[in-house]
Formats: sequence, structure tokens, C-alpha cells
Amino acid sequence: MGFTGKVRVAIVKYGCIGSSPLIEIMLDERANREDIVTRVFSTAGKMEVDDCLSVNGDVVSFNPHLIVIVTPNAALEGPTKGRMDLKEKLPNVPIIVISDDPARKAIKDMEESGFGYIIVKADPMIGARRDFLDSTEMVLFNGYLMIVLSATGVVRMLVSEIDKVIDAIKSGGEVKLPRIVGEALFVVENYGGFTNPYAKAKAIASYEAAARVAALSTAGCYTLKEREQYLPMVAAAHELMRIAAILADEAREIEKYGDTVYRTPHISSGEVRFKVKLMEEAKKR
Repeated sequence: MGFTGKVRVAIVKYGCIGSSPLIEIMLDERANREDIVTRVFSTAGKMEVDDCLSVNGDVVSFNPHLIVIVTPNAALEGPTKGRMDLKEKLPNVPIIVISDDPARKAIKDMEESGFGYIIVKADPMIGARRDFLDSTEMVLFNGYLMIVLSATGVVRMLVSEIDKVIDAIKSGGEVKLPRIVGEALFVVENYGGFTNPYAKAKAIASYEAAARVAALSTAGCYTLKEREQYLPMVAAAHELMRIAAILADEAREIEKYGDTVYRTPHISSGEVRFKVKLMEEAKKR
């Protein structure tokens, strides 16, 4: 027997990564889906143990059918204890963890504990040095990053994998949680929707450049100790992120020139429609 009613989806944000800010809107881009109810529970920028645990009570009260946790480095103590607390309190609710490359250290633990996961390697750490990072720089970095995540296929990957679980809940079928480490070629080939090989190449380059930003930011924030060394390094990381965004934008522009931009809009039932030509109607696959 299938599910009746609306699927309640809890979006739990421990801290912030590039995948965090618009994820609830990604699932309902025109705010007209009738099959889901989405709520967001956030610790804002902080992600210590107390921060993560503090929002879980409200998540439980929402009585969700699906929990999506978005967090930097899911291997850290705060996100780990936060997700395990939710697992203990809601043992029958499927949980998907979306995180960045350092979360690979938690893969074994997440699999053994029954979590799904999507690791986005192109969602890098920001250059969080006080003498460099102000509010303006922070928003610029995340703006560049969201261009990369959307144009290379990461956004479609997140939506597609979450929708699969929502569909399984609606149909009463077996829920299979995603377990994905998003390498550049995998994401671009499976979710980018590119037809032009040069556009595809630019998207891969963009994704790889964004992934490289993490190494620069990590060195600038944790390894280098002298201002003369770490400030140029975090600045370089942000410059590379800007270039990654330019490459991603160029990839999409190439597809526009050929009128081959791949679009996957939701209709009100939650089903996805597909189209390529701008003036054609979106249809079932």
C-alpha cells in the first residue's frame, strides 16, 4: 500500500557549506510541490556538539519521514553526535548526509550506522582567516561556489538522489539511500546534461578547480603560520574559486548557444519533466 499525505522532509544544517543555502529551494524551485512539506533546522555557522544537538529536538517534533543533514566535514564530533542523536531518536527515519571531501573519513562509520551520504568534492573550505575573510568576501566565495555546483551538475545530483528517496516513501517501496562520492567525471557525466564536448570539458575543469580550492584554503587556515604566507594562500584559494565559476558559466553558455540547455523542472505532483530546447514543452522522459 502506498503512502498517503505529504512527505515531511527535514533539512538539518549543521554549520554551512556551499550545498547548504538553497537546498530546500532546490527541491521545490517554484514553490508549488504538493507532495512534500519541507522545514529547515539550522545551527547557522557553528557546529560544535551543543550546537548540533540543540536543533534536534525541533527536528523530532516535526515528525519527519526523511532527514537530510547538510554539514561541513561530517567526520567532526559535532555533526557525528548530531546525526547519531537523530538516528537514536528516530531510528526508522531514513537520513541522508550531504558533506564535503573531508567527510570521506566518516564513510565507514556512516555505512555501518545506516546513513546515506553524498560527498561533494567540489564544495571546498572557505579561506577563514580573520585578516582576509569579511562578510563581503564570504558571500562572494559562496556565490562563485553556487555557480559551480549548479552548472556542473551537483545541484541536479542532490535533487535527483533526494527525490528518489521521496518517491520510494510515497510508493511504499524499498528506500535505498544514496552512497556517493562525487568525483568530477561522475557528476558531470551523470548529472551535468551536456551535449557539447567543450562544454563538458569546461565543467570538469571547473569542478576540479573548485576541489583544488580546498587544499589551498586548508593550508592557509591550518598549516601556514606566518601572515606573509597564509594570507596570499587563502586569497589564492578565492581567486581559483572565481576562475572555477567562470569556467562553469562558460560551459553553460556554450550549451545556450546550441539551444541544448538541459532542464529538469518539477511539476506540482513532485514528478520531474525534461526538456532541452528553450521553446519546447517539458515532458515525461
